[in-house]
Amino acid sequence: MADKNYYEVLGVAPDADQGTIKKAYRKLVRKYHPDVSKDPDAVNKTAEINLAYETLKDAEKRAEYDEMLANPFGRQTQGGAQDFGGFGRSGFGNDGYSRYEFRSGGDFGDGEPFGQGDFNFEDLFSAFGRQQHSGSRRTQGSGPVKGEDQHAELSIDIYAAYTGAERTLTLNVPGVDEYGRVSYQEKTLNVKIPQGIAEGQQIRLAGQGLAGYNGGANGDLYLKIRFHERPELYVQNKKDVYQTLDVMPWQAVLGGKIIVPTAGGRLQVNLPANSQHGKSIRLKGKGIPAREPGDLYLNLRIAVPKAESEADRAAWEALAAHYAER
Repeated sequence: MADKNYYEVLGVAPDADQGTIKKAYRKLVRKYHPDVSKDPDAVNKTAEINLAYETLKDAEKRAEYDEMLANPFGRQTQGGAQDFGGFGRSGFGNDGYSRYEFRSGGDFGDGEPFGQGDFNFEDLFSAFGRQQHSGSRRTQGSGPVKGEDQHAELSIDIYAAYTGAERTLTLNVPGVDEYGRVSYQEKTLNVKIPQGIAEGQQIRLAGQGLAGYNGGANGDLYLKIRFHERPELYVQNKKDVYQTLDVMPWQAVLGGKIIVPTAGGRLQVNLPANSQHGKSIRLKGKGIPAREPGDLYLNLRIAVPKAESEADRAAWEALAAHYAER
């Protein structure tokens, strides 16, 4: 990949829009992330993917890079060396990239593991290129500079929003010393998922972003919450929960009180008589328990049991005969 330009690295056309670039980046990061990929060169490939995206997602950097591609001989500096605006044919080299690794244990109380798929590494992976640029501009006379804040997505199960949760994450965080050399430091972080958190809200981990220099404070790490999407259980409007509820045909026809297991616990629900497949029952205030809680919508699905014995078949035949006579 080292001989490719950034567009070729991401597999997009030079005139690709930002949506196409972002989609291609996410696909490649998931494919080559060192924690999941079996490719022996996954670290270097991921690094180059990150640098390509870091450049192309920023309009100003992309314009500079396009100019460099149009003028591959670069601009001459006073010393006669070529200046490519901070890009260079091989980027920052194999050691000049960010790689954050997350490891976690436990679950959110519902048996769902909190593992590799819970993070979107997009901004974390691309961050180190910016730090590398900043590091190259350090001078002895400059004052303290705070490290850059970092942003990532934290994907959680809906159950965690109902009950709250706490997780321990281990990160391998890249850093650059005063000589521009890259090193990694292992950090263990405790992340508290507050009860009632809504999709789109952020959790701030103070001082866990990129390191400052010349005595400057570290940046912060912001984890933006999103919920796992499942066909049977999902969230809309940040706080409204939609859950598929299977009911037997006789329950749908006769109605009555039934016990329904939900993300917030077992609830007694009054099922209307003659309920139809696809209809919804709204339970006000039983969605995500925020300051203004959302609602819970039970989407009815008629579950038809199999006729696994002669007695079962006879019962269905009697039912069919009854309605045939009407």
